[in-house]
Amino acid sequence: MLKPHATRSLRRIKKRTPGGKLIIQYKKRTPKIAHCAKCKKKLHGIPRVRQVAVGKLTKSKRRPERPYGGMLCSVCSRKLIIEKSKELFKEQ
Repeated sequence: MLKPHATRSLRRIKKRTPGGKLIIQYKKRTPKIAHCAKCKKKLHGIPRVRQVAVGKLTKSKRRPERPYGGMLCSVCSRKLIIEKSKELFKEQ
């Protein structure tokens, strides 16, 4: 019997049916957790879904609504903004 979804790229999940049989379901793997570009800490507020599913989410659920949201953690983004503001005031 041909099983087109029985590839190693898909996760195998064992499920028990109401009739008591044990079957295998094939599901796509979840992507890795997003990390900060500077300190490599895990980013909060970013869902672990595939790229196709991200397009279907609302904009507020895709990433945090602050500058550098989704790229830098809150600590690194705060440091970067402070550095840029210091450079701006030095020029004046």
